[in-house]
Amino acid sequence: MATTRNFTENLPKLSHPDGSPIRALVVDDEPSLAELMSMGLQMAGWDTQIAHDGSSAVKIAREYRPDVLVLDIMLPGFDGVELLGKIRGFAPDIPALFLTAKDAVQDRVAGLTAGGDDYVTKPFSMEEVLLRLHRIVQRAGVTAVDAAEIRVGDLVLNHDTRQVMRGSDEIMLTATEFELLRYLMENPKRVISKTQILDRVWNYDFGGQVNIVELYISYLRKKIEANHPAMIHTVRGAGYILKPAEQ
Repeated sequence: MATTRNFTENLPKLSHPDGSPIRALVVDDEPSLAELMSMGLQMAGWDTQIAHDGSSAVKIAREYRPDVLVLDIMLPGFDGVELLGKIRGFAPDIPALFLTAKDAVQDRVAGLTAGGDDYVTKPFSMEEVLLRLHRIVQRAGVTAVDAAEIRVGDLVLNHDTRQVMRGSDEIMLTATEFELLRYLMENPKRVISKTQILDRVWNYDFGGQVNIVELYISYLRKKIEANHPAMIHTVRGAGYILKPAEQ
């Protein structure tokens, strides 16, 4: 768990405008996995509840009113897709992340078609799940205003003002450069492939041409690393990773 604890230090601290913690309902029929997920979220400052089947999850959700759902697709009684529909019957705007042991396209499509906001396949990285859940909650608009900031080392990006600062220096970025930097900062210390970047930033509008990623990474480096130590690193054959500069 030490790795998860260290990782949560790089996540934005999310809370409601009144300062109360974000609430997550984790539903998985594997008790050890549900507990692990709950502990990771608690380390990030969230409040959590756990259910192991659909029926109990509906009862908890009615009383607990979570801000986000973490749902295993394969559940006893009825599956996660049906469960999401039942909970959205009384909480229509609640976002959800699906967990699935299957990596087939049809399983991912089923979850997203049912209204899921994201999915992660098992076995998964706790770091990735926490990042995705933070992103989902931020998009849902339930967090305090200051949660708009992402910090990685001395680099700060503000979603709302679209201001980027490196130390005391303000960095002016184009819209595409901003989205690219935001994606990298939402995934600190994690290798992101060129294909993933194309999908997130350009939605393959450039026909899958990875050279556009290389070009914009070059633009970004020149701006955020001018007179500062490097933060964006190339992992040969794998992609790019953004991490705090070495002191």
